[in-house]
Amino acid sequence: MGTQGSVLGPLLFLVYVNVIWRNLESTIKLFTDDCILYRKIMNDSNIDTLQIDADRLGEWAAKNLIKINLAKHKAVSFTKAQVKDPLNYIFGDQRIPEASNCEYLEIILCRDLSWPDQMNYIVQKAWRILHFIMLVLKKVNCYMKSLAYMSLVRLILEYGAVCWDPYSEGQINDLDHVQKEVAKFANHVSDSVWETLVQHRKIAGICALFKAYTGEQAWHSIGDSLKDHAT
Repeated sequence: MGTQGSVLGPLLFLVYVNVIWRNLESTIKLFTDDCILYRKIMNDSNIDTLQIDADRLGEWAAKNLIKINLAKHKAVSFTKAQVKDPLNYIFGDQRIPEASNCEYLEIILCRDLSWPDQMNYIVQKAWRILHFIMLVLKKVNCYMKSLAYMSLVRLILEYGAVCWDPYSEGQINDLDHVQKEVAKFANHVSDSVWETLVQHRKIAGICALFKAYTGEQAWHSIGDSLKDHAT
C-alpha cells in the first residue's frame, strides 16, 4: 500500500500501522513508512526477544498484506565496546545485513555513537544548496540572499544539532566556514553579521535539557534519567 497518490491512501496506511506495536516487547518507532525496532541487549535472552519481535512484525505485515522493503533492512549494534560476535537477526526468510550506521529522520547514527558521517553529510548538503543559491540569486539584493540562506541552508546546519553538536575544532570550523562564505556573498564582509552557529547550538541544547527535565512530551525517558542522577 502506498502512502502517496490518493486522498485515502495516507489515512488507510495510518489505520494499518496504528496497531503495529501490539504484542511487541521491544520498542518500536514509526515515522510515516519508516520503522525502527530496538531494545537494550544485556544477554542472550534480550537477543531472542528482539528476534521474536521481528518475527511478529513480519507476521503482522504478511497478515495485513503490507510489503516490506527488505533492501532497506539494517541491523546495527550501538556500543562503545568491542563486539566479536556478528549480529544474526532474521526477517522472514532473509538475514538482516549488519551495518556500521543507519539513517533515521536525516540523522546518521553510527554504531560507536560518533558523528563524523553526520557531519560530512550536513556540510556537503549545505554546500550543495549554497552553491545553487549563489548561482541563481547572484544579482538580487542582500536581504534576499540572507533570507535564502536562513530558509534553505542554515536549517540544514542546525537540524538535529542537539544530538550531534561537535566538540572538535575542525568540525566546528567546517560548519562556520559555510556561514562565513554566505556573509561574503550576501553582505560583502569577511565575518558573519549573524549570531554564530555555536551560540545557536548552545541555546538549542539548553532548551532541550529544559524540556527533558520538565517532562515535556517526547522527552520523558531522558528527563527520568536526569532526575535519577540528580537524586
